[in-house]
Amino acid sequence: MTPAPATMNRARLVAALLALLCVLLAANLPAAHADSYTKISGAGSTWSSNALDQWRRNVTQYGMTVNYAAVGSSVGREQFKNGVSDFGVSEIPYGLTEFGVKDAPPKRGYAYMPIVAGGTSFMYNLKIGGKRVTNLRLSGAVLTKIFTGKITMWNAPEVAADNPGLTLPARRVIPVVRSDGSGTTAQFSTWMAKEQSGLWNDYCRRAGKPTPCGLTSYYPVVPGSGFTAQSGSLGVSGYVRQPQAEGAITYVEYSYAIKTGFPVAKLLNSSGYYVEPTASSVAVGLMSARINDDKNSTDYLTQILDNVYRSGDRRAYPLSSYSYMIVPTSNEAPFTEDKGRTLGAFAYYFLCEGQQQADQLGYSPLPINLVQAGLSQVRRIPGVEAKNVDIKGCRNPTFSADGSNTLAKKAPYPQPCDQRGSTQCSTGTAGAKDQRTPVKAGANGGSSGGASGTSSGGTAAGTSAGTTGGTAAGGTTGATTAGATTGTTGATAIDPDTGEQVPADSGGGGGDPSVAGNPVSLAADGQGALRTTLMALSAILLLGVVVGPPIAARVLGDRADRKRKSA
Repeated sequence: MTPAPATMNRARLVAALLALLCVLLAANLPAAHADSYTKISGAGSTWSSNALDQWRRNVTQYGMTVNYAAVGSSVGREQFKNGVSDFGVSEIPYGLTEFGVKDAPPKRGYAYMPIVAGGTSFMYNLKIGGKRVTNLRLSGAVLTKIFTGKITMWNAPEVAADNPGLTLPARRVIPVVRSDGSGTTAQFSTWMAKEQSGLWNDYCRRAGKPTPCGLTSYYPVVPGSGFTAQSGSLGVSGYVRQPQAEGAITYVEYSYAIKTGFPVAKLLNSSGYYVEPTASSVAVGLMSARINDDKNSTDYLTQILDNVYRSGDRRAYPLSSYSYMIVPTSNEAPFTEDKGRTLGAFAYYFLCEGQQQADQLGYSPLPINLVQAGLSQVRRIPGVEAKNVDIKGCRNPTFSADGSNTLAKKAPYPQPCDQRGSTQCSTGTAGAKDQRTPVKAGANGGSSGGASGTSSGGTAAGTSAGTTGGTAAGGTTGATTAGATTGTTGATAIDPDTGEQVPADSGGGGGDPSVAGNPVSLAADGQGALRTTLMALSAILLLGVVVGPPIAARVLGDRADRKRKSA
């Protein structure tokens, strides 16, 4: 029987009220829709792009679109300076002199913000008797001789002295360097200029460059030297991983060796131990970094690494450093306050929540002092929605109640067989950490596990070149990161987010596949639970709007019928 008009009116009233409740709830939901953030674009470092790509994927759940072009630090800094990109990423600041030419800073306002730490590693492709070598060791002098053309064969006496447990093959060394302007090149060349200046200056002279050579982001190549130049971190690591590239070695961020399933060389530190650039050894090394703490300087928060190169801690990796985001502090076209809102929200995310993934991605999370300094830099971005972040809620593995670097203090000591001398560990490194390389009888002097004690890890003070000595107590987990797959070169695939070639076994180019699937929560947004509750209520009420009116009309109609019959 058709419900009476009054019954239908009451049903419509119920539906209208439900619809109004849905509208009110939707209006009060925190801004997390795709149209609430303006798209932003950045460019620069390939060294830190694996971390950035993971973070970019993570924040899509909040409606953010952050594009990033891994074109190298030099191009990235130039694009930011020219207003082509909204932010830049680089391992080197503006204003440095390279081969007599000074890099002019932007005219627009800008600031540096540390984003992640890591180790410049030396990924290689070498076999003995058809089996991959995974435990190669190199001293600073030998490494520099390889990358200046002084050592051309893997069985050279100097390489053999670093590796008493191996019978190295008579195979040519193929140094693979960057062809583009690179922060990784700048970090490596700065280290050579400081620690192996004689060899580096001699090489620059042979390459036709003025000396003293110093830092360069463009690696000079001597014609006929047998060097190979490739563009980007993917280019150099991709070249080395090829089956036909046996004998090749390159410098690249540790994350890339993990992704490709390849080993890296352990580097000799000042304490006489060969150390892998794990998250923890990088953290220990960076406890000796000096950070510019002059807030009135445009170089505020930039790094001085001389004491890192010479750290006396046997756990320290010498070539450890930070990467920086360059953010605008003035509102100049094409940058807008709407873009600033997105950039600020993205920065809040990676300075807090994103640091939890650093170790899994092959990096080392920022220490608390640099996270706090970074949060203050975020406030300088035009248009940012400033947050009062409870830093205790960041759950960064380096944080502790007393302000010390927990994970650096807990970093394991190297094994006795990693000490320079007649012994050599057989354990693999980086992406090949589960693959042992047999060593000569008597060369493995007990690699059962090494000491796992802690140290207080003091701070480094002092001033250099007008920079006061704030300390950077960086750190992360003591264990090596979970490696990628076996040593096979594998197929390649295209990352749908970046359009770049990645190993098919790498989980889409974002590190450990388990990382990409983990839910994350936006830093400084304490309304996550409220959002979830309101969205659930909204869904229930919306269902009521659709289903409620017919049911209500029927119920009310039946009730009216019963009243008429009883009358």
